[in-house]
Order: sequence, then C-alpha cells, then structure tokens
Amino acid sequence: MINKLKKLFYFPIAYYFRFFAQIQLAIWKPIIIVVTGSSGKTTLLHLIESQLQEKARYSHQANSSYGIPFDILGLRRKNLTPEEWVYLFLTAPFTAFKNPPKEKLYIVEADCDRPYEGKFLAELLKPEVTLWTNVSRTHTVNFDSIVKKCHCEDQAKPETKQSQSKDLFADGKGLPHQSADWFAMTQNRRRKTTFKVEDAIAYEFGYFLEETKSLAIVNGDSELIKNQLNRSKAKVEKVTQTELNNYKVFKDHTEFRINGKDYSINALLPKEASYSILMTLALLDFLKIKPDLSFSKFSLPPGRCSFFKGINNTIIIDSSYNATPDGVMSILGMLDQYPSDKKWLVLGDMIELGNEEQEEHEKLGSLIASMKLVKVILVGPRVSKYTYEILKQVQDDKVVKFLMPKGTLDYLINNLKGGEVVLFKGARFLEGIIEHLLADKNDVKKLCRREKIWQLRRKQWGL
Repeated sequence: MINKLKKLFYFPIAYYFRFFAQIQLAIWKPIIIVVTGSSGKTTLLHLIESQLQEKARYSHQANSSYGIPFDILGLRRKNLTPEEWVYLFLTAPFTAFKNPPKEKLYIVEADCDRPYEGKFLAELLKPEVTLWTNVSRTHTVNFDSIVKKCHCEDQAKPETKQSQSKDLFADGKGLPHQSADWFAMTQNRRRKTTFKVEDAIAYEFGYFLEETKSLAIVNGDSELIKNQLNRSKAKVEKVTQTELNNYKVFKDHTEFRINGKDYSINALLPKEASYSILMTLALLDFLKIKPDLSFSKFSLPPGRCSFFKGINNTIIIDSSYNATPDGVMSILGMLDQYPSDKKWLVLGDMIELGNEEQEEHEKLGSLIASMKLVKVILVGPRVSKYTYEILKQVQDDKVVKFLMPKGTLDYLINNLKGGEVVLFKGARFLEGIIEHLLADKNDVKKLCRREKIWQLRRKQWGL
C-alpha cells in the first residue's frame, strides 16, 4: 500500500518543487549541460568537474525529479528521514527567490528511473548540451508495464490501434507519457522488431535529446541510442570505442590510450570509461576550453571503486554504491584485468529489475565463471538463487553464498589470510561489511551512505 501511494503521488509532489525550481532557474539563467544514461553518469560528471572546476556548478548527489529541483533551490536532505519533508515543503517557496549562484554553467546528472521522468526533467532543464553515456536494463521493474502494454496492443485489431493512436495524441489526454509509449511501440513495429524494456528506457532518456538546444554528445556504439537520434534538433556528435587504442589497469590507477594520446587516470576505472573521457574532451571543445590531459584533479565520490587498505594486509576495492547490469559487467571486466593472483569478489544483488531479474543475474554467473578468481562470495536472495546456480556448475569449490551481510562479514574475517584483493559490488549493505574490514577506521567516513537512516538500517541487519 505504501509503495502504491508513493507511486501515485511521486510526480504531483515533484511538480510542487519543480515549479519553484523553474522560478530560480529563470532568475539564474545558467547554461545547462545534462549528463545522462543508465550508468557511468557520475564518472562523467566528475571528469567534467576535474576540467571545469570553479567555472561551473554541479548537481552532486542529485539526479532525480526531486533531487535536481532540490539542488537548484539549495535544499538538502541531510538524514533522509520523513520529518525533513515538512521543512522542505515550507522552505521551497522562499528559496525560489534567493540570490542565484555566481556560476553561469550548471552541470546536471539526470536519471530516468521511471516512465515520464525523462520528460519531466528535460522540460525543466532544457539543456544547451546533453551527454548520453548508454542505455541498459536499469530500474526495469518500473518499465515492465509498458512492455506488457505493447504486447497487448500488438494483439489488437488494426482499426482499434488506429483509434487508440488518435486518442493518445489528442489534446494531451491520459497519462503524460502515454503518447511516448505509443510512439515507441509503433516505431518498433515499423522496424519489425520486438519491443523490449530497454527500448522503453531508451525512449525515456530520448526526451533530453528533444529539449537539447545546441549539441548532443552520445555513445555511438549503442543501437538503442542511435534509434532515438532522429528526435534531436541539435547537432549530434558520436564517440565510439574504435577511438580507444589501449586500456590497462594498475594497482591504483588506470591508463587509456585514445586517438594516439595517453591518459593516466588516478582511479580504478573500467574500459567503458573511455566513452566518458571522449565526451569530456568533446564538451571542452564545444566550450572552447583547453583540456588538462592529465585529469590531475579527478576524483570520485564514495562507493565508486574507492581504494582502501584492509585487515591482514588486504586491498579493498569499494564499488558498493550501486549495481546496474552494465555497470556490474564493466567493473567485473576491470577486476579481470587487475594485477593480482589473489582476487576475491563479494557480489550483492542487482535490484529493481522486475521481469529481467533472473536473466541478468544468470548473465553475471556466466561472466564470473570465465574469470580467474580465488573466491566468489554471493550476498542476497537473487545472486544466491540465480547466479549461484550458474557458478556451482563450474566453480563449486570457489563460490559461497549468504542471504544476509552479517554472515558474509563473519566469513571474510575468518578466511582472509593476507594479501587478497577484494572487490565489493552490489546491493545488500556491502558498505556495512567494508566498514569492519578497514585497516584504518578513520576511512569509515570515506564510505557511502553515511546518513542517519542508513546507519539505523545497517544496525538492524547486524552491521
């Protein structure tokens, strides 16, 4: 019941904050640059920040229909507790008229977790430039209904389809995103392809193309993105991995050779980060700003391949902030190339995948089975059910599973002998496990989810 009410009131309440955010934007009048896509957005945002620094303002930790209006209005949720909402509602009208930021560039990370979110945010931001990293199966549980609707419509009579199409486009009747759903479905029929959940996700991201004024910089290897490019009125620039000449992972940094030039990034990044480097360079060219090819000021927020010294002289790679299918695959690819013969993987669930949940977790099992790992520790019901079934057929002696993170923590404390490299990726409060494995307890503040609400939840789970 609570989840149904949240879905019902999500956009009506978001419109309240968007209204006041629009007032502040009208006063501020920044040049807006949107960074969007299913994964890799935060890396791209921080690559851009490493170049522009104080020349721009950045929507750190804000990428949703609530987070972005809050960021524009200067509002913050400090503890993520329910009582904060009273303050936010009362304060929003006053912050709409505050003195605007001095920066004239606004770099915004924008997500599409649900149908209509892309349209909602694109119409608010109306970006000068959009950078679109990729499309994958993220938050698919929210888009499954569109796919189901498409399949039902495919079985309807032609005249019924024609009638429904007319109704959906007429005078904006029905739900705000119905016309988009119908258009996406008919486009796939014309191409004679099956309408999949990733098509619905790609279409939602495509609203940013519709609102972009000058330039869209996109992943030119993604067919899903290519299918949306006709919606852009702006110039489109594509970047591809054919421009990547070499990629190498070291113990504490990553090197890329792109278009004959070397880039040494002081962080552990997957191969796919080459798209983000290319997009950053393309944006700087558009802005007529000379790049710092060393990316010397680049850093990432907590939980994105952070590097720590652990107990028993271990190395901890903390990528616990989130877990999308493409994101997990890319991080596993990085781990596969990491220079160590004592690599362990702690893998949590990927959540909000809906009908695609089993397929995506089984894909992970197949990929992990091909990697050279000493130990694989699965944490959560999804990886224990689907990923484990794949792995036990080929690596039964290397894989263990736990439903709860406390069991995983106990196993690690008892079995880490020294010198292991342990990568953490996925849901299930993995940051709470890492907290107890750090050699320097002061590093706890460098972990993700430090807000009060997360501390309480981890405590309830025995962490």
